Amino acid sequence: MAFDNTITVVGNITRDPELRFTPSGAAVANFGVAWNKKGQDGKEDEVSFFDVTCWRNLAENVSESLTKGSRVVVYGRLEQRSWQTNDGDKRSKVEIIADDVAPSLKWASAQITRNEYSGGGPGGGQDGGNRPVANTPSAAPAYDTDEEPF
Repeated sequence: MAFDNTITVVGNITRDPELRFTPSGAAVANFGVAWNKKGQDGKEDEVSFFDVTCWRNLAENVSESLTKGSRVVVYGRLEQRSWQTNDGDKRSKVEIIADDVAPSLKWASAQITRNEYSGGGPGGGQDGGNRPVANTPSAAPAYDTDEEPF
């Protein structure tokens, strides 16, 4: 399925990810991202702010791994929400529903810990697929070391 509203944003997290759970147990994390661009005069920044929502395993990994100030790459789709306040005012906003979030390595390095995939579709298994996998050296390659592996 193709979406016409995919977006990739590179910016800094403006507030620590907030992890919550729906009544059915699905993890959801929300955070903000700001993208800065130097103005034409080179002095004044133009800043855009985005609200980002992550679901399930991604939500849990984001909340465990990222904090305010982290530079990230967010890939997802735009979605508009509308609601009515208690005063009867109508409100709406456009947010990014993240399909993937990654630390930007332009000005930092990252230590990656892979989580075990436990199946069960997009949301993972009962534990959300967040059991760490040991980073042990793999066995010797199954090819002659004098030949190319690909």
